[in-house]
Amino acid sequence: MRDSYNRVIDYLRISVTDLCNLRCRYCMPSGGVKRMGRSKVLTSEEIVRLAREFVALGIKKVRITGGEPLLRPGIVDLIKSIAKIDGLEDLALTTNGLLLKEYGAKLKEAGLRRVNVSIDTLDPVKYRYITRGGDLNLVLAGLEEADRVGLTPVKLNVVLMKDFNEDEIQYFVNLTKEKEIDVRFIELMPIGEMVAWSYSRLVSNRLVLDKVKGLERVASKDKSSPAVYYKLPQGKGKVGLINPLSCKFCQNCNRVRLTADAKMKLCLHSNQMIDLRKTLRSGGDLRSKILTSIYEKPLEHDLEGGGFSKRDMFQIGG
Repeated sequence: MRDSYNRVIDYLRISVTDLCNLRCRYCMPSGGVKRMGRSKVLTSEEIVRLAREFVALGIKKVRITGGEPLLRPGIVDLIKSIAKIDGLEDLALTTNGLLLKEYGAKLKEAGLRRVNVSIDTLDPVKYRYITRGGDLNLVLAGLEEADRVGLTPVKLNVVLMKDFNEDEIQYFVNLTKEKEIDVRFIELMPIGEMVAWSYSRLVSNRLVLDKVKGLERVASKDKSSPAVYYKLPQGKGKVGLINPLSCKFCQNCNRVRLTADAKMKLCLHSNQMIDLRKTLRSGGDLRSKILTSIYEKPLEHDLEGGGFSKRDMFQIGG
């Protein structure tokens, strides 16, 4: 499956819910959010059908996201059904980790291969602040469980924020010394209602290289990966830098996103969305709809020109 710029599209991120058990300050406004109605959210059967259609068209990798995907009722059975799709080569999940200790073994048994865990600080007090009430100890227990059951390699997603976690860069990098764990620093992205909050706390990932001496650039096997990877000498894991603002990676973009209410999002930072619900529920030609839409994928995002998404991150799936 190719877009009009001849990029191979083989990676689908599926948001299975807009619900979340955290209220991260860069993701949700303090006044709360308007939830999707139950009738709008895709059923498990619809998600599996859509996944099958995408895989039949060339999708090789699926990542399950949210909100917080482990809050979705029946998530283990949903993972099991998607894992059985012929032609799917990789199935992963992004989580905040709070429920990972409870679900880790079940997810592995269902066919999930790997997890990415969002964790922006290793300080319990700061974690409670940035998430508006989260318990860091639950996340750390979830990470141990993921490692124990083999949901590896675990990747930690760390959003770097000015005057918040710059002083923890070295601590995060040190995690890669003894364990096969990837720590990925992500530039704060201006998304949805939190654009103003985000812009005031932007900091370039270049700070990681300035603070941690001795990091060595390593080649990535996946050219479509948004991360540029480094390693400490003798380190078992890797340090990734994802720079959507200071360094675009659009020319190698291979992904599309499916929201929990059946919108196909061709670019994270674009407001363009294609509604697949009518075609899905009317028994229409989904493959034709998907192929035609993929061809409209933009060449690149335009954050500098104000082209950020109006949907909040929890509504998109990251």
